[in-house]
Amino acid sequence: MNKLFTGLLWGISLTVGAQALPSTEKRSEQAPEKKSAIQIRKLQLAEFAITNLYVDEVNEEELVENAIKGMLEKLDPHSAYSNAKEVKRMNEPLQGNFEGVGIQFNMMEDTLLVIQPISDGPSERAGILAGDRIVCVNDTAIAGVKMNQEEIMRRIRGPKGSKVKLGVLRRGIEEKLYFTVIRDKIPLHTLDAAYMIRKGIGYIRLGSFGANTHQEFTEAMKQLKKKGMKDLILDLQGNGGGYLSAAVEIAGEFLNAGELIVYTEGERSPRQEFKAEEKGSFRKGQIIVLIDEYSASAAEIVTGAIQDQDRGIVVGRRSFGKGLVQRPINLPDQSMIRLTVARYYTPAGRCIQKPYDEGKKEYNNDIRNRLNHGELTHADSIQFPDSLQFKTLKQGRTVYGGGGIMPDHFVPLDTTRFNSFHQQLFSKGIHITASLHYVERNRTKILETYKDFEQFEKEFEVPEELLINLKEEADKAKIKYDEAQYQEALPEIALRLKALIARDLWKINEYFRIINESTPSIRKAIDLLTVKKK
Repeated sequence: MNKLFTGLLWGISLTVGAQALPSTEKRSEQAPEKKSAIQIRKLQLAEFAITNLYVDEVNEEELVENAIKGMLEKLDPHSAYSNAKEVKRMNEPLQGNFEGVGIQFNMMEDTLLVIQPISDGPSERAGILAGDRIVCVNDTAIAGVKMNQEEIMRRIRGPKGSKVKLGVLRRGIEEKLYFTVIRDKIPLHTLDAAYMIRKGIGYIRLGSFGANTHQEFTEAMKQLKKKGMKDLILDLQGNGGGYLSAAVEIAGEFLNAGELIVYTEGERSPRQEFKAEEKGSFRKGQIIVLIDEYSASAAEIVTGAIQDQDRGIVVGRRSFGKGLVQRPINLPDQSMIRLTVARYYTPAGRCIQKPYDEGKKEYNNDIRNRLNHGELTHADSIQFPDSLQFKTLKQGRTVYGGGGIMPDHFVPLDTTRFNSFHQQLFSKGIHITASLHYVERNRTKILETYKDFEQFEKEFEVPEELLINLKEEADKAKIKYDEAQYQEALPEIALRLKALIARDLWKINEYFRIINESTPSIRKAIDLLTVKKK
């Protein structure tokens, strides 16, 4: 060890220690800035001491990361540290693109099965087809070698303009096929579905709020208006949030210029208001927003603005309650701290954030606790004190604070929809595996039989062959077969299989077109809009 450094370290330690005893009272009166400097120096000294004096070798990078994590752990549930790799992976879905080969895929057994090549993407241009199995990348086998999905994706992805050779097995062709794919920017979509769900009623589902969400949304709205949309169901169920700017843009499409969407405020962050910048493009039609216990953050901002401004009604269950504002602080090695600096408030003044004073464990168990307390199944399970009652800004309707957005019309979680046998099938992904096998064997035949999705939706019925395969896959997964429960769940099982087949043959939009017909919250929204028309 450097002797000069050791002497300095011990000299500083002894000096600070010697001064600390007689001057405790004076130090307590020091300015906050000086106190802060002392604490920073204290942290530096601790790190110096450990890395230079500790009995064993230490990983300095890991030591610093753990120190940062330890500090953030004592704050709120959403302040967090991410290393450089995590930052890159976390940002890709929101930034709207990544660089790669452009395929939708699923891992089946230990093989990467292409569900769909992205339209006009690198793989489609190279000749990769839906149903192909990618078994090697640049002559390195990825199938049959127990390689994890993250490692497979690392090999397939790469910078724009670089080349990758993919080895493919294709049904009906004995020999392995090879394709050289030139990687490119691949768009990531946050809009899952947009279609006319009933005459005059459009439906849009947003999976998250990213850089391209507003552009995707406005294009979808334009197409739906051309098809005669008068009213809209905006589905934010399961939407975990994303960019604040995207939420403000989406909410602004429904409001007048200058109307408040959300404001933020914190101990050291003065109030900042976000308003609609110009008159929204959809001001006259009725809007119903769908939410559930997994709708969070940006999804809650949009919902709260529409509800508080009396622009539409909310259907579903109380949203997650994530209303803390994180500011990203970039660190020199491309890692990042996301530090909570303020809270989100709806236009009526409701704080979106649910309480977290009982610790992170209770906070993370909140959804489970809601189920156990009956909140997800009974509308009257929550009693609100007067202090949590607020009034909407135009009609003066009563809405509630206390964390999350309370719907205007409650739709209970249907706990009877999945019996234990069906729940096991669902949780272990048996539906997906069975439908993938079926589509792989019958893709050409199905597409020849049904000229388009509309015909498929009307006429296709799940064949016995597929149901037998489902039972076989369940047996492989060691799920005990129960004939009574199977028969009870059969309509729902068949519906999900049909939806998955539609997804694999067309897009995720078609999956929701089928599955939505049995979704209670969507049926409720359609009923409300239909009754209002009458």
